[in-house]
Amino acid sequence: MRCILVGVKTSNKTEKELKYSLNELEGLVEALDGIALGKLYQKRETPDPATYIGKGKVRQLKEIAEGTQADTIIFDASLTPVQITNIENITGVNVLDRTDLILSIFSERAKTKQAKLQVELATLQHELPRIYGQKGKAMSRIGGGMKTKGAGEKLGEIKVRRIKERIAKIKKELEYIKKQRYQQRKWRNKDINLLKVALVGYTNAGKSSLLNRLTKREAFISNQLFATLDTKTSYIVFPDINKKVVITDTVGFVKDMPKEIMDAFMATLEEVEEADLILHVVDVSDENWQEKLEAVEKILKKIKVDHKPAVVVLNKVDKLVPSPEFLDESQEHILTGNKETITISTEKGWNLDKLMEILKKYASEKNLVSYN
Repeated sequence: MRCILVGVKTSNKTEKELKYSLNELEGLVEALDGIALGKLYQKRETPDPATYIGKGKVRQLKEIAEGTQADTIIFDASLTPVQITNIENITGVNVLDRTDLILSIFSERAKTKQAKLQVELATLQHELPRIYGQKGKAMSRIGGGMKTKGAGEKLGEIKVRRIKERIAKIKKELEYIKKQRYQQRKWRNKDINLLKVALVGYTNAGKSSLLNRLTKREAFISNQLFATLDTKTSYIVFPDINKKVVITDTVGFVKDMPKEIMDAFMATLEEVEEADLILHVVDVSDENWQEKLEAVEKILKKIKVDHKPAVVVLNKVDKLVPSPEFLDESQEHILTGNKETITISTEKGWNLDKLMEILKKYASEKNLVSYN
């Protein structure tokens, strides 16, 4: 996939936010082994309803695509079916929006039955309103038989009906999986010696790596956005206090997470709702780590778990300092607002012992405090 990326600075977006968002879009392209050949910026008060960026810019896009031999144009926004059709008609190049790109990554990375169903559900929900906008063509099927009246049922209507039927079937299957997971959590909730911990964070913050180090397990890790989608669970045992910690890794987030994906993955996010403690893992070496932290906090608030005890885990500090001696002791274990914070390096093992002590502290308090 050879891509041209398109970003628009509207009145509600700063230059910094636009640059950050386009850089993330480039990372999403790389996650699909694609190449970003260039970026096109534009300033507009509001998007053009017909082509998002205006016909003049679309013609410029056409020239750029021809000159670079790009086969795909990706917009850092959500496009309407009409906009996609119009842009494709002018440029002659495949057009995707941000949601299309993320769904493509999710489709490629899903491994378990639940993840595959969730991705298919999100894709179908995203596709449904676009049926009549495809290529601007109204397709219809002439009905056969003596009693047929009119043109019969349109192909678009047939496709809509089939998609709705498939959506209903997927939701039913996911509901069954949800009940199974509920039974598993119900068993866990009965154990007063069990602390339930959920790992959350922006994609590629190092959650899977941290799960591996804390629980001494092996899970797939990769330095890519959305490297893993499937929920993973493992245990830590503290025999001296007769306590056990179950840690669950969850799907990574991105800023402005598409609604279709959020809706489809709500069953997975229920692990966060059931948690006694949230570990919010942040890649502190990322220059935009504070914006990413805030983006995740907004999602936690949206799913109404922002009231739960949480520890902000500032990870990958080894990319900023050469050794743990350079860490300012006053910053190793502090309070940020009402959130306890610890700076660590999962790769080097720095401060993991202190993080284990924090988990042990919460585990020892489990039968004294109700977290939910």
